Amino acid sequence: MFKTHLKLTERFGVNDIMRAMKKKAVINETHACQIRRQAISDTMSILSGKWKFHILGTLIEGNELGFMDLLREIDGIGSKMLSKELQDLEMNNLISRTVMDTKPITVNYAITEYGATLSPLINELAKWGIAYRASIHGSK
Repeated sequence: MFKTHLKLTERFGVNDIMRAMKKKAVINETHACQIRRQAISDTMSILSGKWKFHILGTLIEGNELGFMDLLREIDGIGSKMLSKELQDLEMNNLISRTVMDTKPITVNYAITEYGATLSPLINELAKWGIAYRASIHGSK
């Protein structure tokens, strides 16, 4: 370290630092803005993780698929992770699960009407990803 470097507490008093830390960020505090921030937070919570968009996109394109079909279609996902993510998506009413009366038992998954409302979002994410990949590979 340089000898001229001062610790923050030597340059400013502790009370000054505490006051600065307590200052709130300047953000829009309207009711509409609060609702929007909460909605984004809820959406991110429901759709978080590496695999949920892959699963939803596959089911939107493939209609009804069995567990093993999804496992084959989604490259890199393990059976435990797929099972957990499917449970989360079903719990949030984005997909439906149908147990077939077969031997061995077959389980099929399909996008719900509510889950299908995510189709435009998934399509836009795909478009953005394609454009981003092209810009990265095109600039080399």
